[in-house]
Amino acid sequence: MQLLIIGTLAGQIGGASRIAISRGAKVLQTDDIESGLKTLRSGSGVDLVMVDVTLDIGMLIRSLNSERITVPVVAVGIGNDSQTAVRAIKAGAMEYLPLPPDPDLIAAVLAAVSEESSAIVFKDAGMDELFKLAEHVAPSDASIIVTGDSGTGKELLARYLHGKSPRAQKCFVAINCAAIPENLLESELFGYEKGAFTGAVGRRIGKFEEASGGTLLLDEISEMDPRLQAKLLRVIQEREIDRLGGNKPIKVDVRIIATSNRNMEQEVANGNFREDLFFRLNVISLHIPSLRERPEDIGILAEHFVKKYAKANGVEPLPLSAEAKKMLSKHPWPGNVRELENTIHRAVLMASGEKIDAEAISLTGFLTTGGPEENTSTTESASGLVGCTVAEVERNLIIDTLLHCLGNRTHAANILGISIRTLRNKLKQYNEDGFAIPQAGESERPAALK
Repeated sequence: MQLLIIGTLAGQIGGASRIAISRGAKVLQTDDIESGLKTLRSGSGVDLVMVDVTLDIGMLIRSLNSERITVPVVAVGIGNDSQTAVRAIKAGAMEYLPLPPDPDLIAAVLAAVSEESSAIVFKDAGMDELFKLAEHVAPSDASIIVTGDSGTGKELLARYLHGKSPRAQKCFVAINCAAIPENLLESELFGYEKGAFTGAVGRRIGKFEEASGGTLLLDEISEMDPRLQAKLLRVIQEREIDRLGGNKPIKVDVRIIATSNRNMEQEVANGNFREDLFFRLNVISLHIPSLRERPEDIGILAEHFVKKYAKANGVEPLPLSAEAKKMLSKHPWPGNVRELENTIHRAVLMASGEKIDAEAISLTGFLTTGGPEENTSTTESASGLVGCTVAEVERNLIIDTLLHCLGNRTHAANILGISIRTLRNKLKQYNEDGFAIPQAGESERPAALK
């Protein structure tokens, strides 16, 4: 995880940097936006930009858009000035963080961007066999496709493969093919030369060059446009890329790991994914089972997350009560491990007393195939929506899911089954309509929505 700080943050750079470094991030810093843009163009692998709110955030966002640089931007400023925060968000910032820097808020933003866990925890025999196979194939340079439902830990397995390979000391670069429009994804992958298109004011190094010598993760590759699939096939075959606007190929040495939450064979059969590219990528196939298929893992994962978030929030880890464990074991976990992690994070914050009891466990209202009691509850819940418009129900579902995920937009989008781009567009619309939007770390419904 690499963080770029642009500006002086009102003299708070040292504190913000120390917090980020303590949470596992590497920190770069520039004094102004132009220097920051030069750093971003250089292929330094920046995952998140934190910019002083006193600088021209609108200009930064416009430059990023015109130069096709996709990186989340967080505005940082003194205090809780709501007008300043609104201006920063309207200018295009993903979040607004007040200064002095709060460790928990910075940690939440870093976690939302990196989506990394610190350990791989499982008890299920099938998972044990999966990781034995992963360890066996990791030392090779073979391309690998990792499949599994959203939230099962596909990127975590990809990082495990990288860490067990001879490339472990080189870069691991990840890009989400579903979150970036096709025209931007091409420049993200291959980079561009100055003047390649309107707004290309300098050379930009793409992800392939960033990852050269290491591993490139193509997350949700099944969402890639067919035209770009053809270009990717050529890169794999020739082991060279062409920057947009360039006049000569550039050799790259990259091990590719691709992930998808779809059935790739079916995508090929449906004509959505090139068969020749699939065969190139699918030298090794690893499938992660959903959490509901490995119920033995629910308990130990829950205990792991209790310890993790108790430590992160400076509180004592409390045991889960019998009722809480029963709730967790009965839930279908449509969001898989990611949903469980968010649930336990919130429970750690909400718990009181000597145990984490059922009242601290907040579960999303997905249907289960239970008995009459559950069916009655579902009917009553549905009848309570009569009189609401579809738009109102959708807005409340999105806001409640975002609160459940402590403001983490990526996690919320996965649970809701929509793209992060769709979620951000809806939240932007809600904000423009005057509704308060939960920010990173928030678990209480904003006053405007209560």
